[in-house]
Amino acid sequence: MARVPRSNRRAIRIADRCVRAPMLIHRSDLQPLPSAETMTQTTSFKIGEKVRHCKRPEWGVGSIAKIEVITREGRPDRRIWIRFPNVGEKTVLASLAELEHVESDSLAIAASSSPTLADMHARADAGWLGEISKSKPEDMMIALPDAATDPFIPVGRRLKNTFALYRFDGGSKLIDWAVAQSGLNDPMSRFSRHELESFFQRWRFALDAQLGKLLQEARKEPGALEDASRGAPPAAMAAMRKISQFR
Repeated sequence: MARVPRSNRRAIRIADRCVRAPMLIHRSDLQPLPSAETMTQTTSFKIGEKVRHCKRPEWGVGSIAKIEVITREGRPDRRIWIRFPNVGEKTVLASLAELEHVESDSLAIAASSSPTLADMHARADAGWLGEISKSKPEDMMIALPDAATDPFIPVGRRLKNTFALYRFDGGSKLIDWAVAQSGLNDPMSRFSRHELESFFQRWRFALDAQLGKLLQEARKEPGALEDASRGAPPAAMAAMRKISQFR
């Protein structure tokens, strides 16, 4: 084996120390991870686009009418005017409102990852899956959103999300509930009022049952129920009291 010249051996030792030496990272070099607000602001919106407000799916699918770039608390933000079919024009801030793009005529609900009746209609020609989807639309109309049932979500958040669903208390809110549940701007074009009332009763029964489970689960986490119930709709508090009487 040929001998390595002394000058080359010294260069190899220096290079080896450089490779094995720990890399020093200064605090000033660290970049903070983007916050949820920053990530929301990076979502692009354009005039004419269809969007859904995730926390108010009963508003239906709206069309962006105007966008204004503003500065809020020293940060860039956007004020967005949206025309919703069921509530008229609403003005929201991009950093605060949870808006989801709705692709073309797809009416997939954004309040949860669960499919809606509109999703099923969109898959109507998708082979055997489409046939199954078309067979039982009522299953979608009585399903609870993942935000209220997903066991991987902390019980306090599930409780808060479940309480929020009680804003749909039937009567004048029946159509709002049907819009949110089906993802259709006009659910009466698909169901009769009698059908919607029947679906709502079954959905409310499932909601009460889920609330009962969460109340029992919340006993293991002190403070979770108190925090989640702040600002809850009156119907939610009434349901909680009724359920507690039988436990």
